[in-house]
Parts: sequence; C-alpha cells; structure tokens
Amino acid sequence: MKKLADEIDNANSIAVLTGAGVSTASGIPDFRSANGIWQEDQSREYYMSREYFHKDPEDFWVKYKEIFRLKLLKNYAPNHVHRYLREMEQKGKQISIVTQNVDGLHTAAGNQHVIEYHGNLNTATCPACGMQYPLVHVMTEQVPHCIQAGCGDILKPDIVLFGDPITKHDEAEAAVQQADLLLVMGTSLFVSPFNLLPVYAWDGRKPSGLINRESTPMDDQFEFVIHADLSRTIKELKKEG
Repeated sequence: MKKLADEIDNANSIAVLTGAGVSTASGIPDFRSANGIWQEDQSREYYMSREYFHKDPEDFWVKYKEIFRLKLLKNYAPNHVHRYLREMEQKGKQISIVTQNVDGLHTAAGNQHVIEYHGNLNTATCPACGMQYPLVHVMTEQVPHCIQAGCGDILKPDIVLFGDPITKHDEAEAAVQQADLLLVMGTSLFVSPFNLLPVYAWDGRKPSGLINRESTPMDDQFEFVIHADLSRTIKELKKEG
C-alpha cells in the first residue's frame, strides 16, 4: 500500500481504468462480479445486444430501462472514490480516466479527461437523423422516439451494446501509453478489448497497480496488486500519500 501510494505521489500523469466497483458505493449494482447482475441471468447479454435492438426495439427499451434502472439514475451521485480522482487532478496531476461505467459519475465529479469506453446512459440518439436526446426525453415514454419533423424513429441508447464496435479503444490505448503510471480500480478485467489496455503499460514497463475486491485473470500484469474493498483501500492510500 505504501509503495503504491508513493508511486501515485511521484507520477505527474496517471491513466486510471475503472469498472463497476468504483460506482457500487454510489448504490449502482455491480454487473460482472461473482454476484453481479449479469450472473443472475445470462440472457441479459442477448437482450442488450445490437441484434436484439434491431429485431425488437420496443421490447429492447422495456428491458433496457429495467436492467439499467434508468428511473433511478438521477438519484446517483459521485462517491469518495470519484472525488479522490478529482482531488488528484486539482493537485496538478494529469488524470486520464478510461471507464467501463456508463453512469456518467466521473464527469459529474468534475474530472476533465474522461473516456467513456462503453458510452453513457444519459443520452440516446436517433439512428435515422442523428439527433441526440437527453435522459429527460428518454424517460418521457416507455419507448422513446425522435421528435424531429418527418422522422419519428425509435432512439438507440448511447451505450455500446453487445455486438457494437468499440470506438474509443485507440484513444484509451494512447492514454495508457502516455501516462507515467497505470492505476486500475474496481474491474474484473473480463471484458475484451478493455482488458488488453493494461498490457500496454506492462509492455512499456511502467509502474501499474490493480485494486479490486476479487482476483482477476490479469493480476500478473501488475506490479502492485491489492485485493480488498476499493472504498477502504482509497482511504488507506490517502493516509499513506
């Protein structure tokens, strides 16, 4: 813990990869841990796919809003883990956050450089005309439609569905390669190609740390590995720093 805190203190630029474990303290369910929501019902992956959206967009939206608890999204707020990253930025460090989370809480916490690897729940876009709509419009009807004159198409949420291309990978890779230190927090590193990002730090032989409640398939790619509750670990790091 002390060695990792020293690395954080000494780094001028830090790339931070985050997953669901960062947002659980805000009340948002963990999706991919051993007890996560995807483990409850594997069919959710099919329903949250590009294929299913095009097959049955109306039922897709019913299931999407239920699975992601959209009506509760406005009740979530950044927690002390999000604020810790913002505090480092305020101290003059260059912080680049690459997040798997789609809740928008890193941006809400005030971080300036956030790469939302899997998109964001707060907006949806019309596939026909490209008009983007905020969450308030998405929640006005069970199946949100475009209201532009002559359009009326069913909106598609601005998250990466199963089967969608990842458009942010090159930007995320560059953030990792340009940083002095890689810090990975609250992710199981099961999802590809996101789990390839730590390899770029390992290949470059730069310091890297992993903080996650459970072990991951990528543990051996890190110099520092801490298996513990993320919230408590961040508090300990702040004491050591």
